[in-house]
Amino acid sequence: MGQLMNVLIVDDEPYNREELKHLLSDFPQIQSIKEAESGEEAIMKTMQHQPDVIFLDVEMPKVSGMEVAKAIKKLKKPPFVVFATAYPQFAVEAFRYDAVDYLLKPYDEEQLGETIQRLEKKIGVEEQGNSGKMLGKLAVDVEGDIHYLELNDILYMSRIEKRTKLVTRQGEFDTKMPLKQLENRLLAYGFFRIHKSFLVNLEHIQRLTPWFNGAYHLQLEGSKDTLSVSRNYVKALRTKLEI
Repeated sequence: MGQLMNVLIVDDEPYNREELKHLLSDFPQIQSIKEAESGEEAIMKTMQHQPDVIFLDVEMPKVSGMEVAKAIKKLKKPPFVVFATAYPQFAVEAFRYDAVDYLLKPYDEEQLGETIQRLEKKIGVEEQGNSGKMLGKLAVDVEGDIHYLELNDILYMSRIEKRTKLVTRQGEFDTKMPLKQLENRLLAYGFFRIHKSFLVNLEHIQRLTPWFNGAYHLQLEGSKDTLSVSRNYVKALRTKLEI
């Protein structure tokens, strides 16, 4: 799924918030969406919820989007800012606040997709910088024993009932560790959610085959298994894979 993002949408117009919320809900990278209808509320919710990204309307009564950006920039861990407005003349000023992007209303889905890609890269770089060092091996607790797995040896992971199966070049491992927990640990290292039940190593993807109703089947090098790619993840997966 790429980098997961917690988003705050700030706009004094309910219709604009609803439109952007609807568009963002199609991206599997978006983990949660909260809303604010004023600049004052935006600052409060930013401090309260610490979103990764703020989609920020420029023109709002009392406290403008620019004033919000200036205020939250002083926080210890400020979110990334994407300005959204119907007025292109604010673009130059917006980038003075280190904006990731500047979206014009009405929103263009293709442009929004490009914005999400930029945000993924920035969040990924930031997380790697904060980690201090790259992860060497994945430690998996299997019935009391700790197995250390080389990341490149892992082909995919699947969730079956209350167990997670890790399929590697050397064999299979069964663990109680939730798929969500593994996903959060491995997002920055080339693993990608393709379905609610599957997390795959992008390095080993060999072929995508159209299947049914926008979904695909996926083949991995070194595995005879055929995995399902949910239609909600196809676009993001292809964006990750293709030059």
